[in-house]
Amino acid sequence: MNRFKSLLVIASLLFLGAGKCFAAEEMIQVKGSDTLINFVQKLSEIYMAKKSSASIAVTGGGSGTGIAALINKKCDIANASRQMKPKEVEDANSKGVDPRRVVVAIDGLSIAVHVQNPVEKLTVDQIGRIYRGEVKNWNEVGGIDAPISLYGRQSNSGTYDFMKEVVMKGEYSSGLKSMNGNAQIVEAIKQDASGIGYVGVGYIKEATGIKVVKVALNPSMGYFSPLDTLDVKSGRYPISRPLNQYVNGMPKGIVKDFIEFELSREGQAIIEKEGFFAIPEEYQKYNDETLGRSMELRDSHESNTDKNEGAG
Repeated sequence: MNRFKSLLVIASLLFLGAGKCFAAEEMIQVKGSDTLINFVQKLSEIYMAKKSSASIAVTGGGSGTGIAALINKKCDIANASRQMKPKEVEDANSKGVDPRRVVVAIDGLSIAVHVQNPVEKLTVDQIGRIYRGEVKNWNEVGGIDAPISLYGRQSNSGTYDFMKEVVMKGEYSSGLKSMNGNAQIVEAIKQDASGIGYVGVGYIKEATGIKVVKVALNPSMGYFSPLDTLDVKSGRYPISRPLNQYVNGMPKGIVKDFIEFELSREGQAIIEKEGFFAIPEEYQKYNDETLGRSMELRDSHESNTDKNEGAG
């Protein structure tokens, strides 16, 4: 009898252990960009409601933090509002990590000012000179006589790097006020009539107390708004950018299934509802290579998704 009980306990422990292993296989750790965190959290909530065995943890910390976590094998998916740097890829490879990029959304990076600021438009060059500290007063760009207050992100942010490399093409002014995230920048500008900040478009579409300025690469070609879908997707808005996720090697299992959901018609519609933009066909094709699928396989996944939605 005692031997029977012992065997029963061992069998129970093995069963519980197998259950834990199964749970671990259904767990996804997502970490990184503050710009992506809201819509990825929403996507994960809807995905988990459809797939009860799945568990997805989404945390922020900035693109650099997410990429570092992927390099050190501390997460399954790294959210990044910029592309990985060559040194990061080198570090990843040295640790046996093969980073692969998936583009999940498009952002029209928005330049925000206080709602009472009379400035309605700026060129990319003017924005760069403002953030480098070369333009210090609003009257230098058609505004009132008031010093400019600069708000931006911390250095671990992909948006911080994107602004520095693509827009500013130089170093930030020492007067930059570093905020933890997009929402903090929005709140700061609401309280500062002289403030200017850069914010992911999804954080600003329904915000009050601030306004978005139109931006031109070349004034003769016109000024465009990040709030206009056609301006962003056509590339006319000059500081739009892809929003990315990085994985280690060809994604498999639950990780691949979640990414496929993000890229599905339903997932892309959720992203647009959260204020960002669905990816165009060129990025779908790019993702096909990362995911190792043909267009036929992509269409097949869409059909299965549609059937599941109809069944639900």
